[in-house]
Amino acid sequence: MKKIPLDIVALSHSVPQSQNFAVVLGEQEGIRRLPIVIGSFEAQAIAVAMERMNPNRPLTHDLFKNTLETFNISLKEVIINNLLDGIFYARLVCLKDGELIDIDSRTSDALALAVRFKCPIFTYEFILDAAGVVIDENEEAATVEPEAKKSKPSKKGSLSSYSVDDLAQLLDEVLAEENYERAAEIRDELNRRKDKS
Repeated sequence: MKKIPLDIVALSHSVPQSQNFAVVLGEQEGIRRLPIVIGSFEAQAIAVAMERMNPNRPLTHDLFKNTLETFNISLKEVIINNLLDGIFYARLVCLKDGELIDIDSRTSDALALAVRFKCPIFTYEFILDAAGVVIDENEEAATVEPEAKKSKPSKKGSLSSYSVDDLAQLLDEVLAEENYERAAEIRDELNRRKDKS
């Protein structure tokens, strides 16, 4: 089967499932997009690597990458190889002493590792046929640009002026930095708003 190369083109909140995020993959040589719903932890892991942020301590995917490298195993590619009952499946194709080894993986974890290893991401035609969408370039610009242009909330200062979404994003960031004192302040602000509603 011919492998189709993909790039990560967007990472955003999943509107139907507000606790989750969507990572959008795009064909390198086409106009189809493949949106995949992932959890907030995995979205944070992908975002941290894409933004080249350096947490004080290794996150889980950083630890896994360090472990593979310690044992001279490299991640050659990630293949999103199946779609069953709305669930995407992926494989990590690793190289160890000249031998290729396939490892089953959740797609979100595979993408988080692909970003860290800077390795290619592939899928197959039948998956794009089943779950791919074509987005008009004007429509995509309208939906993606405002998100990209939004200023990031500061990690310091008053929390009352932030939206709930910004507070959730800020909470993820300060937890990744192990700034638990600030995380507690953000959590308290979120709880105050829940109590008022």
